[in-house]
Amino acid sequence: MAFAGGEGPMHLPPAADASANEHNEGGIAEWNKGNFEGALKHFQMASKIDGTVGESHFNEALCLDKLGEHGAATMHFKAARANAHGNMQILQSGILNAHAPMGEGS
Repeated sequence: MAFAGGEGPMHLPPAADASANEHNEGGIAEWNKGNFEGALKHFQMASKIDGTVGESHFNEALCLDKLGEHGAATMHFKAARANAHGNMQILQSGILNAHAPMGEGS
């Protein structure tokens, strides 16, 4: 199940914390089942374990958007951009840039 526009949750970079990665993978599994609240809990844990991984924030933002929490989603999309570390999938994301256009307090 992909997000509108083909965007869905991302895997963490290989150097990411192992427990953050475990939660992230659990979140992806829940997302693929359509359980966005369950996915959000996993992605929130991944972000809490290591807040410097843009993919965790991006995944959290996707779930928040799906659940209609657009203000919180925007905050996490901005955090994803700030911690993208050159990941063009994040930087060029249509949903991210719709929520948090460049130059708008990002």
